Amino acid sequence: MTIRPLTSADGPPFDAFLAPLRDSSMFLRGNARRAGLDYLAQPFQAIYAGAFRDDRLAGVAAHYWNGMVVLQAPEHAGGLARACVDWSKRPVTGFAGPVAHVRDARTALGLDAAEAALDEDELMYGLELADLVVPAALSNGTIVCRAPRPDERDLLCEWRLAYDIELLGTTDSAETRTRSAEFLDTQIADQNAWVAVVDGVPVSLSAFNAALPDIVQLGGIYTPPPLRGRGYAKVGVAASLLVARERGASRAVLFTSNPNAARCYEAVGFRRTGNYSLVLFR
Repeated sequence: MTIRPLTSADGPPFDAFLAPLRDSSMFLRGNARRAGLDYLAQPFQAIYAGAFRDDRLAGVAAHYWNGMVVLQAPEHAGGLARACVDWSKRPVTGFAGPVAHVRDARTALGLDAAEAALDEDELMYGLELADLVVPAALSNGTIVCRAPRPDERDLLCEWRLAYDIELLGTTDSAETRTRSAEFLDTQIADQNAWVAVVDGVPVSLSAFNAALPDIVQLGGIYTPPPLRGRGYAKVGVAASLLVARERGASRAVLFTSNPNAARCYEAVGFRRTGNYSLVLFR
């Protein structure tokens, strides 16, 4: 097994290795599609390490611009994580990837005891978009879903901040507010964010963390606490997936550790396919 940096010349083997593992490779595939495999210290870029056996790619780790280490490494996850962090010479802010891969990488980097704001093995769900169940409230127009309007940005930024605090364990700070707003702005600019609206008032936010021609990954789904339990998130999710289907995608994935959220996703057709680990350090 040989471990070496990946560059833009490795695009074809990178895609060929990850495509069959697409449910748990969305961050790697989506960021590489957006920003390439070469690192120039820009958002969404990473130092990529690849493990090769007999000249075939057999594992990938990436240390992103924001400090996250993301893995798809059935073998040598620890060695791949060490390599890309050694090459990047930057701190590690967290991990994401299949559970066993993340555990191996965290141990290899000596971070098992590091204090984490979030350390969860989340449930991974998948849905063939041909099997999407469309809620009646969306079909009959009781709840409308559309792209956010510019005058709704401040409200939605507050929702995204609340999501980060509630679901990701972050704290309310100027840095967190900036990061949350920038992430939402990217989703809106990419036409990957929608609001569910009742009587002209936004009631829920649905968005994609990553979107590829064949598959999308839901992320940042948020309904304010006073509005929960009314089916708004379910409608927003279904509407966003109808758009993905119209764009040509055939599958959607997501990760959650929230039982209430899981029931919402199951109601539109998602079924559990495995586990996924997310670790965010303080």
